[in-house]
Amino acid sequence: MIPAGPLAARLRLARTEGVGPVGYRKLLLDYGDAERALAALPARARAAGRARALRIPPAEDIAAEIDGTTALGGRIIMLGDPDYPPLLAGIHDAPPALSVLGDAALLAGCGIAIVGARNASSNGARMAESLAATLASQGLTIISGLARGIDAAAHRGAMRAGVTIAAVAGGLDRPYPPDHAELQGRIAQHGVVVTETPLGTAPQSRHFPRRNRLIAGLALGCVVVEAALRSGSLITADLAAGYGRVLFAVPGSPLDARSRGSNALLRRGAILTESEQDVLAELPAGWQGRRQPESRQPENGVAQTQAAWPEPPAFPAPTPLSEGPGGQAEIRDAILTLLSFTPTPVDDLVRRCQFSTSAILTVLSELELAGNIETLPGGSVVLPSQPDETGRTLE
Repeated sequence: MIPAGPLAARLRLARTEGVGPVGYRKLLLDYGDAERALAALPARARAAGRARALRIPPAEDIAAEIDGTTALGGRIIMLGDPDYPPLLAGIHDAPPALSVLGDAALLAGCGIAIVGARNASSNGARMAESLAATLASQGLTIISGLARGIDAAAHRGAMRAGVTIAAVAGGLDRPYPPDHAELQGRIAQHGVVVTETPLGTAPQSRHFPRRNRLIAGLALGCVVVEAALRSGSLITADLAAGYGRVLFAVPGSPLDARSRGSNALLRRGAILTESEQDVLAELPAGWQGRRQPESRQPENGVAQTQAAWPEPPAFPAPTPLSEGPGGQAEIRDAILTLLSFTPTPVDDLVRRCQFSTSAILTVLSELELAGNIETLPGGSVVLPSQPDETGRTLE
């Protein structure tokens, strides 16, 4: 199991430069608690070949984040806490920290993601809203990303009959798009808003794949309603498939570019979806009988209970490197040789390297800490790219 300990120390470790989701978990398992891991990090980063000093956030910054989240009416939940959403905890790159505004118990419910185009057609938005409302009336939590178009329609439909989760890319105090601030406030009252970025963070392009990971990881399945061939919705669908979730797609006209992505998913084997029955038929047997956390009243005043998913298995303790210092350098060289600026799944590295999985994961953590690789949502790694200096935001 993931060691617990003071919230401030664990959050400080999670916010440290170079400590990604996999590295966070491994550091806690290696050192037993966050305070010892923080003390060991500077030397460990230097040993891994990091040239410049590691940025560890000051304790007062972490205290301000915790206090600010509380003042906003929210809370911070850490991986390993009893109320961390179990379905999300079961993915290999589960976020170390979640900032939550609203009813956190709903994160443990059985949910379906509904995502799609921002420039949705009238028919697409109507389909998303209707599907969300009917699924919510069956006790499912509707999960989406608060974007314009399909996402907003799904949230609004869900609140007519049940509850919804909005996974957002920026801090809880930075609604995006800004004109959805009122919608985010309503969701916080009748559902829950969740993010893994700190308070005060303005969403930028690099934050949206992480937001998509939250959507995919929290859901039992993902429904795509209108999506272009290159879109964030297809990123969410790919992540959902990689996490073993059921993938659904609403068919659309071949003459509409907004449907080419969803139609492509159907060719790849996604479940053709025309009504809520197509979704309900594919859910795991007995999902309605899972334990029921409390929920808030939906907007029509009809209470809906949300089914929770079973607890995931505990993460195994790491196996110490047996290759020795020379062997670790050999593993590091082998990994860096295989990597490029194109994402490479960690599973591929394990298959192509003649070393133990534990040893490879240890070296990947060291390389990330040293700034020599970047870990992407979904379990892929790349050589580091140049930082985005534009500050522009995307959905």
